[in-house]
Amino acid sequence: MERRTFLKLATASGFALGAFPAAVLAQDGAQGAAAAGGLKPTQQPAAFVKIDRDGTVTITINRLDFGQGVQTGLPMILAEELDADWSKVRSTHGTADPAYADPVMGFHLTGGSSAIKNSYTQYRELGARTRAMLVAAAAQQWGVPADSLRTQAGHVIGPGGKKLGYGELADAAMKLPVPQQVVLKNPKDFRLIGHATGRIDAQAKSSGGQSYGIDTKLPGMLTAVVAHPPVFGSKIRSVDDGPAKAVKGVRAVLRVPSVHGGEVIAVLAEGYWAAKQGRDALKVEWDASAVGKVDSAQQLAQYRELSKKTGALAFDADVSKLGAAPRKISAEYVFPYLAHTPMEPLNCTVQLTGSGASARAELWLGTQAPGWEAAVASRILGVAPQNVRVNVQMAGGGFGRRATPACDYVTEACQIVKAAHAAGIDAPVRQIWSREDDVKGGYYRPMHVHRAEIGLDEQGQVLAWDHVIVGQSIAKGTAFEAFMMKKGVDSTAVEGMKEPYDLPMRLSVHHPELNAPVLWWRSVGSTHTAYVMETLIDEIAKAAKQDPVEYRLRQFGSKHPRHKAVLELAVAKSGYGKRKLAEGRAWGVAVHQSFNSVVAYVVEASVQEGKPKLHAVTAGVHCNLAVNPRSVEAQVQGGALMGLGMCLPGAAITFKDGAVEQSNFHDYNVARLPDMPAIAVHIVPSADAPTGMGEPGLPPLAPAFANAIAQLTGKPQRELPFKLA
Repeated sequence: MERRTFLKLATASGFALGAFPAAVLAQDGAQGAAAAGGLKPTQQPAAFVKIDRDGTVTITINRLDFGQGVQTGLPMILAEELDADWSKVRSTHGTADPAYADPVMGFHLTGGSSAIKNSYTQYRELGARTRAMLVAAAAQQWGVPADSLRTQAGHVIGPGGKKLGYGELADAAMKLPVPQQVVLKNPKDFRLIGHATGRIDAQAKSSGGQSYGIDTKLPGMLTAVVAHPPVFGSKIRSVDDGPAKAVKGVRAVLRVPSVHGGEVIAVLAEGYWAAKQGRDALKVEWDASAVGKVDSAQQLAQYRELSKKTGALAFDADVSKLGAAPRKISAEYVFPYLAHTPMEPLNCTVQLTGSGASARAELWLGTQAPGWEAAVASRILGVAPQNVRVNVQMAGGGFGRRATPACDYVTEACQIVKAAHAAGIDAPVRQIWSREDDVKGGYYRPMHVHRAEIGLDEQGQVLAWDHVIVGQSIAKGTAFEAFMMKKGVDSTAVEGMKEPYDLPMRLSVHHPELNAPVLWWRSVGSTHTAYVMETLIDEIAKAAKQDPVEYRLRQFGSKHPRHKAVLELAVAKSGYGKRKLAEGRAWGVAVHQSFNSVVAYVVEASVQEGKPKLHAVTAGVHCNLAVNPRSVEAQVQGGALMGLGMCLPGAAITFKDGAVEQSNFHDYNVARLPDMPAIAVHIVPSADAPTGMGEPGLPPLAPAFANAIAQLTGKPQRELPFKLA
């Protein structure tokens, strides 16, 4: 073994567990499974577990933690099977190494509420393999059968109560073969999984000590700030960079390609403020003559016309009874573009060293898809893939924005470094977007228009439902198009429609193409489909003269036990129907499944001085086994907050003459502390393998709120944000 490779695996304080050859191959991503007796890199303890001599266990997570808590949840799963002393467990982010790919999807991605769901068994097996190796090492040292030993709180315990700490055994354990087959614990014996646990990163975050991607500092580092055109894809007609170069600390002004076509201008300086001052001093004339100019008013008119025509069919049903139906509901819904606005602005630090075959690139950023970023760096910088390292950093939010197929801000950072090297500047570069840069030049949740025509009989039962959705496709033109687009329908645009209600619905879709970049936004299509379904279900229940809860329960029947369980739990805990509300308040109810989890909300709301006000929220949650109930609670509360934000005035991105009109929180509204009610979260007990929880808490909040407002005003809310006037 080369000395460098040895030093990567062994340090003065601890060892990574695993047979050396397997560990090396996991790190290099080269035929790891064949050389490790059939185990894949994602199954190798060496890439995930390091035990220091003092017994500290550091667990590497294969996801980005950007607030959802996987830096605690995934270590809990592994530590459970390892029988680690939780007080000595630490965690760290991985890289773009093949070992840290999603074991189900086969590539690197934090998204789709998949972290705990897809890695639950993986991390249990990693912990069990590590534990088996430690037990085998102790058995060898004591000269006793391995099955005579047990483990507890970071120790192997032998005959007569003698014990060895994991730190004492790690050196010997790492030399043993990695077992292929392991026996996992019976869930009844769990001591970590399923128990509310404080987050590993809580102290660092609450004390201000947590480091994020934006905090990256390297010797000699320069900071880049980019001037983007107001209209996507515009070219530079002329630029006067003299005023920018006159700013103290500015080192260079560079023109680089944009992922939207055309060019952008980067100002490199010694620190962010000098770079921003230099960027703001640029005198640029942009040419938008060759690109489309989105205008929100015109777009809405176009969408409304399209919604009157049948589009590509998502699913079909006989709607011939619509014409003769004795009662009808006709509804048009309008949903605006939405920005992601994570609290940590977008950033990426790139260091390029060497040249030719020896060139190496290293990146530091909070990314949901480090494999994509590594490929971009390799292509743009001309560095062999194996010589690119992506250091995943903690991120201050993302909601999908840090998983962009075009890798826009990372592409920019790499293009800037490439141009800087061509100009003789070899320094590492930290590129930072301001919040204004992202609000005006980022990617957005698509604008949508829904049109529904529903025919009812005299008793209010649905005879036929014709539904049309109009909105840009997220998948079209990306690597996801092949499996997300079916017969002209983007599956993300229709997810959440119809189910779980057994109703005769014909659903069709139009996907116009516009010069406005779109992307998934927390809970993706369910942000609008859940709203439409759950508000219309309330209207149908009213037409049928049934209580909205009872109507839903009848629709669920015995086919949807998880929906039934969460709704009944939320109703019971809220006091719905049993407790008299304060004057001027009303109940609102909604339930929705997304990413394999089901969430129901029962809310109390009022209208105060013409404005909607949410007073209390009770949630019922079914995510199967809740690995960390405290994280589930936090995710539901955070999702509810974003769902509430969708309803508030000013929560919309609009375009005028191709340019985004909003720029920051003064004109793009998000929910704030005074808007936030108490949210009680109740989890349906289950021992089944966990499902996702990062996103399902968002979709049902807005329709539950809307249903309460409709009870008070007698008028359904068919547009977000709410318009009560």
